[in-house]
Amino acid sequence: MAVNSARVCQITFTGANAVSPGTITLLAATVGFNAISVPLAGAVPTALTIIPPAGNTNALTLKGVTGDTGIRIHNTDPTTIALDPAVTTLGIAVLTATTNLRLIWS
Repeated sequence: MAVNSARVCQITFTGANAVSPGTITLLAATVGFNAISVPLAGAVPTALTIIPPAGNTNALTLKGVTGDTGIRIHNTDPTTIALDPAVTTLGIAVLTATTNLRLIWS
């Protein structure tokens, strides 16, 4: 019997709370390693969802530091990672400049 699988990514922001980690930023990634600082206003985020622009064909590599091999993420599907509260930076490396990468911190 075949097994079906469906992945759903849902992020819900409610209210305006000064101690909430909920933040959305846009990244214009330039060629090479793009350092991303974890926003520290309010609560420290424990998750990051990266949403590439629709139709993106550029390779995106998630990295901890500039020299590591990293993990190639999907060109267009969202990627969610859980973050330890001690994480202050991470990065995305690209070979071709890529604009409008949405970063949703929660």
